[in-house]
Amino acid sequence: MSFKEIQNPQAIEAKRLPIITEELGPHSFTDREFPVVQRVIHASADFDLGRSLVFHPRAITAGIEAIRAGTPIIADVQMVAVGISAARLARFGNAVRVYIGDADVAANAQAQSVTRAIMAMRKAAQDAPHGIYVIGNAPTALLELIRLTQAGVARPSLIVGVPVGFVSAAESKEQLMALDVPFIANRGRKGGSTIAVAIVNALAILAGQPES
Repeated sequence: MSFKEIQNPQAIEAKRLPIITEELGPHSFTDREFPVVQRVIHASADFDLGRSLVFHPRAITAGIEAIRAGTPIIADVQMVAVGISAARLARFGNAVRVYIGDADVAANAQAQSVTRAIMAMRKAAQDAPHGIYVIGNAPTALLELIRLTQAGVARPSLIVGVPVGFVSAAESKEQLMALDVPFIANRGRKGGSTIAVAIVNALAILAGQPES
């Protein structure tokens, strides 16, 4: 691409999608899942990560419906919260909430000898049990959310579970995939806040499109 072209966002968009489609090659993603996969690959330049994505059969529909209904979005960390596009969500009125920095979360975590990520999920489940939960950083947050869901305390509309790391990241995602709730996750240690954000922003774009 010329320097002039790379200054044009439409030109970049027009180039990246065919490149991703061609380099990814054959896949089993549905037409509704593939835009999410594309955006994850675009955010990471990691085709293996894209291939590792796993979608609950109702994930895309549930995510779109929840966004359109103005359902709160619960992020595990501030980095996820700030990356989610407020402009794309503005028409639906979704609040993006993150609890891990709250003073009461920190105090209760210390008192109970658990991580702030765990305590943040407990607070979130009380505040927004039906929220869209987006976990990109903390495996302990995902494990606690799974426990709360199994206990009936949390009833998420959708769980985006893509924490990154060497301790419990892969295991937490495998546990998520065993739940009968709408989820988007990936297998293995890869993931992260950028990936979580890419998934939510892709769903927000889909929610803003007219039904075909």
